Amino acid sequence: MTVPQKRIFQALGGECEIYAIGLTERRLADGEAWIHEMHDRLTRFTSTSELSRFNASAGRWTEVTPILEGLLRESLRAYEISGGLVNIAVLPALLAAGYTRTFSEGPTAVTISAPPPTLPDVLAVREGAARLRQGAAIDLGGIAKGWLADRLAADLGANTLVNLCGDLFARGGGEEGEGWPVGMGDQTVILRDMGAATSGTRKRSWGDGLHHLIDPRTGLPSATDVAEVSVLATTGADAEIFAKAALLLGSSAGTDFLRQHGALGWSFSP
Repeated sequence: MTVPQKRIFQALGGECEIYAIGLTERRLADGEAWIHEMHDRLTRFTSTSELSRFNASAGRWTEVTPILEGLLRESLRAYEISGGLVNIAVLPALLAAGYTRTFSEGPTAVTISAPPPTLPDVLAVREGAARLRQGAAIDLGGIAKGWLADRLAADLGANTLVNLCGDLFARGGGEEGEGWPVGMGDQTVILRDMGAATSGTRKRSWGDGLHHLIDPRTGLPSATDVAEVSVLATTGADAEIFAKAALLLGSSAGTDFLRQHGALGWSFSP
């Protein structure tokens, strides 16, 4: 058994973990620093972040970095895969639900909301630039976490696990060569070269039935028979997309969705 090096830290709105076999402490520190950089670039809670500046530029073409361009393209893919259920244009609805500042600062007053627009109607991306329709605004949320976990795990090497607030990718055989042990629902699974994600309504909830997972069909916090879904998939990004869509659909339709899209495993919690 080889004991992995590890880094545990706060970023992206929660706890992040990096585990690796055969890497130096400096290399893991570089990985952590990159995640902090991504947090600062992609947060909606500071006006100087690249995401906030992009939202403020709505109505015109704006230069974007390769990271933001890649995430915007991934968000359009997520919208298509999920049949519109994963829609980063929900930010105005999130704000209307009272999630206007970091969760630790508490909610603000609830206002009237409406279903968000169709993402391809308000977001266009070309090489090095993107445009939001005037009045639209986006929140990358979990899509960014799964997508970043995939990329950092690939960059760190052949035997790594990157967990970004519950969205993760596990590469290689882990400590014992069979894979990395990961909690999924009430059980532990062994993951090798696959992603996992959990989407839920419990951790960021407030008031009477309010939480951060907006249903794009209504513009309101989701209301199904599911409070949490954990999904295994070939990438962390796909696991995140599948988990969010399944939660919004509920246990019955969500199970059908996961089977149709080739999820590798899942767990529902009411």
